[in-house]
Amino acid sequence: MRQLTFILALLIATPAFAQEPVGCDKFKWPLDKERTMLASPASVDGDINSPLDKAYRLALRPVDEIKLPQPPTRAPKSGTNAGLVTAAAPPKAGSYRFTLSEPGWIDVLQNGRAIKSGAFSSATGCAGIPFVVTPD
Repeated sequence: MRQLTFILALLIATPAFAQEPVGCDKFKWPLDKERTMLASPASVDGDINSPLDKAYRLALRPVDEIKLPQPPTRAPKSGTNAGLVTAAAPPKAGSYRFTLSEPGWIDVLQNGRAIKSGAFSSATGCAGIPFVVTPD
């Protein structure tokens, strides 16, 4: 069973992305806070009942074993693992970043609908962070 560490996510993960820029300074925005948070994640299995102000580690299972609330917005490749986490809506409206510790794909749902990402950044060679998504 693979594990994925994530921040602030209702999550679907699949392998992805190659030929990315190299280095922590190659992301579109600074990730110092996220790198610190990812150094000591809390484990989660299902629901997050605390503020979304830290990193979480989620055990992934084969996508066929996970009951997803809707099909992923990106078709899973063969051998894909997935996880699902639910959390209360953030206290105020705004843009939020989701940072992964490994390559993957995230779908964020609110009120049963996928939220479109407002920005995306990725790089290799940055310990613990291959890419970041910022929903709009």
